[in-house]
Amino acid sequence: MSTAQLIVLGGVLFYLLTCWAIFDIARRDFGGIEKKAIWAIVALIPFIGPIIYIAAGLRRGCRKRAGGV
Repeated sequence: MSTAQLIVLGGVLFYLLTCWAIFDIARRDFGGIEKKAIWAIVALIPFIGPIIYIAAGLRRGCRKRAGGV
C-alpha cells in the first residue's frame, strides 16, 4: 500500500469517526442544548475532536429512552 493510499484511508476513517460522533451527540442528552453544541464543536475539530469526544464526552451524556420520553 502506497503512502498516498494510507493517507486517504486515514482521512476516510477519521471522517467516519467524526460522523459517528456527531450522530451520537445528537442522540444523547447532555443536560442542555449549550452542552450538546459544545460537544458538537469539539467533535468537529479535525482528527483530534472525535478522539476527545470518545475519551471524555461519551460518558457524560445519557442515552435518550425510546419514544422520546
